[in-house]
Amino acid sequence: MSTTTPLNEVLSTEARLNIVFAGTPDFSASVLESILANGHSVSAVYCQPDRRVGRGKKLAFGPVKSLAVEKNIPVEQPLRFDQEMDNNGITATQKLASYAPDLLIVVAYGLILPQQVLTIAKFGCVNIHASLLPRWRGAAPIQRAIECGDKKTGITIMQMDKGLDTGNMLSVHYCDITSKETGATLHDRLAQVGATAINDFLKRLSKQSGSPLFPGEQQDNQQACYAHKLSKKEAEIDWRDSAAAIERKIRAFNSWPVCFTYVGKYRLRLWQSEILDGHSKKDPKADAIQPGRLVNFDKQGIQVECGDGKTLLLTQIQADGSRSMSAAELLNSKSQWFVNLAKLGA
Repeated sequence: MSTTTPLNEVLSTEARLNIVFAGTPDFSASVLESILANGHSVSAVYCQPDRRVGRGKKLAFGPVKSLAVEKNIPVEQPLRFDQEMDNNGITATQKLASYAPDLLIVVAYGLILPQQVLTIAKFGCVNIHASLLPRWRGAAPIQRAIECGDKKTGITIMQMDKGLDTGNMLSVHYCDITSKETGATLHDRLAQVGATAINDFLKRLSKQSGSPLFPGEQQDNQQACYAHKLSKKEAEIDWRDSAAAIERKIRAFNSWPVCFTYVGKYRLRLWQSEILDGHSKKDPKADAIQPGRLVNFDKQGIQVECGDGKTLLLTQIQADGSRSMSAAELLNSKSQWFVNLAKLGA
């Protein structure tokens, strides 16, 4: 087993890093494309195995594999590193070592890397993580930041260790979260920030003597929080929550898994909403709050009372079997769903 060279060791000015890249989804593909566009050498790409998609359940390449195939870069797709062998009896770990990488760059790969993998590359492994570590370690940092009302997020370039997003921070790049931010829009913006951040990092690593990026800054573990993986089950709206919490959740879960609620027996997916001023009643103390109560519906949207007595206006909606549309469009064909309906939710 090879050992990792100390991170403050200097690469010569003329040296070109031999990079192995590990990632799977769109976010990773955007970063890989930028690395290649900046002239860096990528000798191999690692990504998750192909998945079956669509009604026909046909095997399909992920975004990173598609790009790698287009660029004629070798692709490796091990299920795991520690035990899996190919037809020649070579383990996935041995195969990775055969590429003799200077650096392994990991971006939303989706596979846990064992300790022996982290030490193969001369300069170890760096991860492009979509949060301001130590806040939002884990699988869904983009969505959890919006859901919890964070005002800022960003990209952290981190040296990987055996922990989950616990390694030293090598560089940090900030990004504001706007009041209209969705999981989809923030994902795309952070992919661009991540591409810029890693190319700046690689430029310094390959050309700068005694790079100030290394050995990096230790994370304050007491400030850490965990971004749990998203699930379809948690996307169902609980109208007992505050209007602000529900509005943030709708934005965070756009475009996956997409929040939903029920109108009688019909499911509605919720893409956009806004909080109306004031409470749903002229005197909020006069009657008990009724979470999920249908306050009104018209071409402006569907008004629903939330757990704090405020009203949320649902403006962009999708019925099962249909496309996403404005509330006005939905009500043109489905207004009968709401007549004599007391409340939304299961």
